[in-house]
This record gives sequence, C-alpha cells and structure tokens, in this order.
Amino acid sequence: MDISIYQKAFLEYLQSQKIVRDPKNLYTPIDYILQLGGKRIRPLLTLLAADIFSDTHTDALPAAMAVETFHNFTLIHDDIMDDAPLRRGKQTVHEKWNLNTGVLSGDAMLILAYQYFENYNPVTFQKLAKLFSKTALEVCDGQQLDVDFETRNDVTIDEYIDMIRLKTSVLVAAALKMGAIVADATNKEADLIYLYGVNLGIAFQLQDDYLDTYGNPETFGKQVGGDIIENKKTILYIKALELASKEDKKILFNLYNQKNKDNSDKIKEVVRVFSSVDIPNFIKNEIEIYTKKALECVDLLTVSEINKEKLKSFAINLMRREV
Repeated sequence: MDISIYQKAFLEYLQSQKIVRDPKNLYTPIDYILQLGGKRIRPLLTLLAADIFSDTHTDALPAAMAVETFHNFTLIHDDIMDDAPLRRGKQTVHEKWNLNTGVLSGDAMLILAYQYFENYNPVTFQKLAKLFSKTALEVCDGQQLDVDFETRNDVTIDEYIDMIRLKTSVLVAAALKMGAIVADATNKEADLIYLYGVNLGIAFQLQDDYLDTYGNPETFGKQVGGDIIENKKTILYIKALELASKEDKKILFNLYNQKNKDNSDKIKEVVRVFSSVDIPNFIKNEIEIYTKKALECVDLLTVSEINKEKLKSFAINLMRREV
C-alpha cells in the first residue's frame, strides 16, 4: 500500500505548524523533537482511518497532529525516566538541553496536543477529547507499570502484554479511532478499528522489544541493548527466565539486578541466554499472533475490499520492518 500521500500531507501540515515563539528555551526543544523524523506511524493511521471511512484525509490533519504531539511528549519524558542518550539517532532533549527543559517542554506539548481539537465542531471535539483523555491516562498507567516491573522478578507474560497495551498500543488504537470519529464513522466501525489498533500496537511493541536486542545499531536509531542495560523485564527476559537452565536463570537474575558503567559484557551474556532458549523464534511467533488478530478485525469492517486491503497491507508491512 502506498502511504506516501498521507506522509506528504502530514509533513506539510507539520511544517506549517512550526512553533516560533518566546520563550525560545521552551519551544525550540518542542520543534526539535517534532522535526527529528521517526516513522510517524500514529498520525498516518489517523489519516488512513479518516480516508477509509470518508474518502478524504485532510479534515483529520489536526487530530493527526494532536496524536503526534502527544506521542513526542511521552518520548521526551520516557527518555528522561530511562536516562536515554539517543532518540532516532540524535541527542535526546534532556541531553541536548537539560532535565528541567525536558520536563517543561514535555508539559507544554501535552497542552498543545489538546489545542488541536479546537479545530473541530463541539460534538466532534467532545468525542476526540474524551478518547484522548482516556488514552493519555492509560499511557501513564502503562508507564508506571513499566517502572514497577523493573524492581519485580515475578512479572508474567500476561502482565507484560497488558502493560504494553496501555503504554503503547492504546495510542495506536486511539490514533485510528480519531480518524474514524473525524470521518463520522459509526460507533461499531470506530470500535472495530480501535481493536485493530490495539492488536497492531501490541505486535509493534513486541517487534520493538525484539529489535532492541537483535536490531542493527546502524538502522535502529536507538541504543541496541537499551532494555537490557535498564533491566527492563521485556517479554524476551520473562520467557527466557521461564525456559532457561537453573544456572542461566541465576545469571539472568543477577545481571538484571545490577547497573554497570560498561554494559558490553552484560549485553553479550544476556543475548547468549536468550538465544540458547530460542527467544527470537518465540517472539516472532507472538508478533504473528497479534498481527493475525488485527487482520481479523479488518474482516469485520463494512468498508470496501480496497480499503480493507489498505489496513491489512499496512499491518503486514509494519511487521516486516527491520529498523
């Protein structure tokens, strides 16, 4: 599927929204993170959903911008919490400026995101704002669970899936549903495309977890092994702990309860344990399961076969990514 039409429309709109105002130390970091690039998956999905239900995507541009602004706000604060040095291959906001700037610029982005809904009539505004508030709170819930898991050694796969559903996939789902709301789709259709987004978002995050450990550092754009360094109990770790030998379990447990200045040996040893119990194939299979669930939601939509194919090919192409 050719999504270049949505990419072009969104990037033009993004450029038109360039924030040039004082105080510059508040707004320059916002412009920096928004211009850093990235996949722009969420705003593209808003435009795609609007197009599928109304044959036009232009009305959904402010909603798409709200989604992208909010997503980048979460990235600034995530990077602070993770003490991450890189984002999309460039310095993170708190590294390039400072911690206080990162916090305050992120706060401003959350408010700016809400302001984009003011472009819509009162009924649409209310629907979008209600969905957005629910989603924003769920993202915070997921982020807190993620933090909690760092100090727990008994996290289950079901708990982990629920955490990434909240932290990552509800925003993907909301991006799609916002496009449906702008296009005046029925509640049933909007809920179905939301469910498609939930499953696609889980598959996407599982793929991200896989690439964090097994991705190519030249193309990944983030520090490979970052989750291992931060002792994040991703699905790779949880499953490995379940399958590994007694000796390797002890190694994993010890490595995930320490913070080192030099993590190269830690990363190598953790990857060795993961690979010894075939974690790459396990996670690829999980990604396939959730992708299939997303595709099943598409079949239930009452849109044209051409539009169903757009959603299906987007999901399949997303799961083929290597970066």
